[in-house]
Amino acid sequence: MSATARILVAKPGLDGHDRGAKVVARALRDAGYEVIYTGLHQTPEHIVDAAIQEDVDAIGVSILSGAHQVLFAELMAELASRDATDIVVFGGGIIPQADVPGLKELGVAEIFGPGTSMEEISSWVGSHVNPTENSRP
Repeated sequence: MSATARILVAKPGLDGHDRGAKVVARALRDAGYEVIYTGLHQTPEHIVDAAIQEDVDAIGVSILSGAHQVLFAELMAELASRDATDIVVFGGGIIPQADVPGLKELGVAEIFGPGTSMEEISSWVGSHVNPTENSRP
């Protein structure tokens, strides 16, 4: 029996709008993934703590506040400091296309913009997120 990928969906920062994050979380759950949603106003440290505790394979981040460069940088640095860079990070929200290359240089695997279909996100996760058979140390 193969493992099912575990995905943490997170809303960092002060952005109070989480409808899109909930829609993505539900779509990934409906596609057969195990999904944990952290809720609003999470810090990068809290997101990484939850990701490690839940032994997730990926973190999906929704950012609408314009703070994506700072928040992704902090998230990726926190993953590195916790020896958890094997966790795939992807994101979405209102992120200018011009900022995407810089985010990918940080290690963010993919950015999904407004209007991306849930099928496209689920398909990408299926192709890029491999479930772990064993827990992290």
